[in-house]
Amino acid sequence: MRAKSRFTRTHRRRTVAGLGTIELLLVLGILALCMGVAAPSLLDMVEALELRQATAHFHRSLLLARSEAIKRNARVVLCKSEDAVFCSSLGGWDQGWIVFQDSNNDGLRQPNESLILQRTKLPSKVHMTGNGNVSRYVSFTATGTTHLVSHAFQAGTLTACLAQKPGIPARLIIINSTGRFRLATDAHAQCL
Repeated sequence: MRAKSRFTRTHRRRTVAGLGTIELLLVLGILALCMGVAAPSLLDMVEALELRQATAHFHRSLLLARSEAIKRNARVVLCKSEDAVFCSSLGGWDQGWIVFQDSNNDGLRQPNESLILQRTKLPSKVHMTGNGNVSRYVSFTATGTTHLVSHAFQAGTLTACLAQKPGIPARLIIINSTGRFRLATDAHAQCL
C-alpha cells in the first residue's frame, strides 16, 4: 500500500511542473496580439475623455460667468485668452479663456477690471472654435442674457473636436439669445 501512495505523489509532481517554453511563447504571442488590438481603441477613449472634459470646463465657465453677472448686477464677459490675463482676438478658444467683470462694457479686459476665472490652454489635440457672434467672447448682462457690446443679442455655437480624429463626434455648446446654453454632439462637424 505504501508503494501505491508513493507513486501517486510522484505522478502529481510531474503534472504540476508548469508551462513549457512553447506554451509560454504562445501565451505571450496571444497577449501581444490582444494588446495591439486594444491599444488604439484605448487611446481613442482617452482622447474622447479629454474632449468631454474640455467642453465640461467651458460649460462650467459659462455657468460661472452667467451667475456672476446676475450676482454682481453687471456685465461679465468670457473671452478667449492666450496669456490668461487679457482677451485675444486671434486663435481659437483652445488657447484658454478668462472670465471678468466688464466695467466699461467694451468686451475687452482692462488691468483695473476684476478677473474672476482663468483657464489655460486645452490639450494639444483638442480644438475649440466659435461661430459668428461667439468667435471672440460671450457677454452676459445683469439679467443673465447674452448681448454683444453693441447691445445686439448674442447667440452661436462653439465646436470642440479632436484634430485628425474624424471618428470621434465633435461636442457642441449651443448658446441661444436668452443666455441659455446646452451641450450636443455632431458626428459630421468639421474640425478646423
